[in-house]
Amino acid sequence: MMNILITIDDNIQTIAINRPESLNALNGSTLKELSEALDEAEHNPSIRVIIITGSGEKSFVAGADIKEFADYDSAAATEMSRKGQATVFDKIEHLRKPVIAAINGFALGGGLELALACHIRYASENARLGLPEVTLGLIPGYGGTQRLPKLVGKGLANEMILSAKMISAGRAKEIGLVNEVFPLAELMEKTRQLADSIAKNSPMGIAEAIQAVNASDAENGFEKEMMAFGRLFDMSDKKEGVTAFLEKRKPIFKN
Repeated sequence: MMNILITIDDNIQTIAINRPESLNALNGSTLKELSEALDEAEHNPSIRVIIITGSGEKSFVAGADIKEFADYDSAAATEMSRKGQATVFDKIEHLRKPVIAAINGFALGGGLELALACHIRYASENARLGLPEVTLGLIPGYGGTQRLPKLVGKGLANEMILSAKMISAGRAKEIGLVNEVFPLAELMEKTRQLADSIAKNSPMGIAEAIQAVNASDAENGFEKEMMAFGRLFDMSDKKEGVTAFLEKRKPIFKN
């Protein structure tokens, strides 16, 4: 059985982590398949938005597969963390196409870190989110200590990480960890509606916007925004968008 299931509908690719026997826990082969799917999506001009979710109704991703790294030493664990960041988590964050997490249940440990790397997060009402690594004598290793504070602030990030407690989807929305919460039966429909609205916009503008937002914490963030803004003036999407506005019609952005 494949560790991920991929469907493409119009300009939207949906990737479902498919390891129901382990609540969709991440192992090495799953991360490899996910990395390859992301590469293919980025280079496929017909795909404009990516949705990542979990198979079934219980779990988005319930963490990393602990059995796989239980006997690692320091060097092996460091390499696992570094490789995972480079091939999946950082790749998602810096992908030039929007990635939306549809959190349909447990998002724990590496599962929450996967959602944190996405550009937008929608959750179902039954979702439970947390970083329980300290209960194993560890800390988050796929970016949880870095991305979570940027979303919710250091105080709330420390509370979640140090207590290892799970929070509800409603609480996650209150603190800015997820954008919206829906009944489970509506989650994918609502996520798809958002993806559809994004897919109609300029792919060139979206790619530059993602990079500019990612640079918001950098010292030269404003400079990067100005340079991106300027670059777009020489691109076909800007010409089509402005022409369509002046002609009072909807723009048609080419793949």
